[in-house]
Amino acid sequence: MKKLFRPSNKIQQLDVILLLLRITIGSFMLVHGITKLQTLFSGAPIQFPDPLGVGATASLAFAVFAEVGCSILILVGLATRLAVIPLIITMLIAAFIILGTQGFLKQELALIYLLVYITLFVTGSGKYSVDRLIAGNLKNATV
Repeated sequence: MKKLFRPSNKIQQLDVILLLLRITIGSFMLVHGITKLQTLFSGAPIQFPDPLGVGATASLAFAVFAEVGCSILILVGLATRLAVIPLIITMLIAAFIILGTQGFLKQELALIYLLVYITLFVTGSGKYSVDRLIAGNLKNATV
């Protein structure tokens, strides 16, 4: 019973959880991004919110970059801390500008994504990632 309430600090468990978190959140956001990617290249007139005043096409392109490109980087764990920055910005804009007046129930999904991306920014990608392979190679390299 004590184990149930005792916090665990096993690093290997954390690395597995970070892997699962990266794969899950990367896959989920990729689904949103692929839909936007299809819209961007459909040839149809772009109907997309322009919260920053840069134009609907540029706003959609930024969202596609974040949701497709950065999600792929997160999936493999490459430059994870850098890759979550555009996604954090995208989720902040979605939650507080695009959905800001529509209430919490509409903002909730963007806020959940935001929380996960902030977590990945703080923790990094974990042991099972390309980031870790690169860090290991840099550590073993002689200058």
